[in-house]
This record gives sequence, C-alpha cells and structure tokens, in this order.
Amino acid sequence: MRYVANLFLGMVCLVLASVASAQEMPQACLDGKGPHWQTLWQQDFVPVNGEKDTWTWKEDILLCSGEPIGVMRTKETYTNFELVLQWRHLKSGGNSGVFLWIPGDALQGLEPGKLPKKGIEVQALDHGFREQYKKRSTRPDDWFSTHGDVFAVGESTLDPFPPTSPNGKRSFPSKELSKGAGEWNHYYVRAINGEVRLWVNGEEVSGGNNASPRSGYLCLESEGSPIEFKNIKIRILP
Repeated sequence: MRYVANLFLGMVCLVLASVASAQEMPQACLDGKGPHWQTLWQQDFVPVNGEKDTWTWKEDILLCSGEPIGVMRTKETYTNFELVLQWRHLKSGGNSGVFLWIPGDALQGLEPGKLPKKGIEVQALDHGFREQYKKRSTRPDDWFSTHGDVFAVGESTLDPFPPTSPNGKRSFPSKELSKGAGEWNHYYVRAINGEVRLWVNGEEVSGGNNASPRSGYLCLESEGSPIEFKNIKIRILP
C-alpha cells in the first residue's frame, strides 16, 4: 500500500510539474519528496574556475567561500527538470545564484573571476546588498530585487514574467519572501520547455518563458561572499 501511495504521489507531482499553478503544487513536490528525486552530492559536481577551497563539503552542507568569483557545474546536462535546494548567506549583502541551462562552450576556458556569458540565473541575493550598493554606486537601485529575480545572462534570452525590472529584462518577485543573512531559504525551480518558474519559501514568485538556451549544465555561483547550500535535489522530467 505504501508503494502504491508513493507511486501515486510521484505521478501527481510529475503531472502538476507540467501544468500546475502555485496554488495546486503539492507540498511534497516543493520539498523534493516522492519517487524519482536524486540528491546531488560532491560527486555530482565539477569545478570550473574556482580555487581548491572555493567549494568544500562538510557532511550534508556545501560551503562556498565566495572567492574567487566563478561557478561550479553539474557533471550532467539537463533540459526539463525540477530543482530543490536551500541556501543561506553568511554575511549581510551576500550575492550568489543558481544558473540553469549553461551550454558547455560558455564554461570552456572560463578564467577565475569571470562568470558565464550564457544561461538563465535564479538569483540568491541578501537584503543587505541594497544598502551596500547605495554606498558604492550612483546608479538607481531599482534594477534588482533581493527576493528571487529570474533573468537571462549575457547572450541568452528570456521573456520575463511580470512584474519586471524597469528595463524589462528581469522577472521581479511578486512577493517578498526571502529571509536575511544567517537564515535558510528554500528554492523550488521548475524548468520545462524553456519556461522557468521559481518558488521562494513555498510560494511561486517569478519566472519567464521562451528561454534560449533551454538545455545545459546547472551551476552554483561564487560571487564574493560566503554562502552555504544544502538539500540539493533534482528530478528529471519528460
């Protein structure tokens, strides 16, 4: 009976991953529970342009020092999938993110201190970043948010869901749900046929469609500040 129940739950989540709205998505799916989920560990990632101690695993937590700026990629490439992870910045103003669908040519020969010029970024930005930005820049600070922006990087393209940044290039979150430095945040990302949707701490907030590219590596970002990740899970979809 338990096997049948788990199988049914898995089928429901797979179907809803294709058609569900935020209100319909079961909590088990958001938490990465049920059949066909795979936990990503150290052996599932490959360094790209960091140093030996940029990324370190301590039991079930992945610590990123933030130095140098760069990324770490998955061994496998993915097209349609669900991704669940938790993250927390260790300092106020921390900057990081998760890159989706980065093609291999955007990672080849990438030097330390550089980020890929292709892919879709799901940003993980601490609230303190805005105050730091105001101190060091004369530009307006209305082009980003700290609650889960989704946007195309460099040469890539994405039609962002509203609300958007003033330049129309970023999907701004419809709700402000992210927690500050030292607290764990939960991301659920659904990426299907060039459409990306992000749930922050249990609620859908941002995304976009018509992404190009729409297949490639997943990358975690090192961008100048220490951050921790845990419970990184993926489920491949048709």
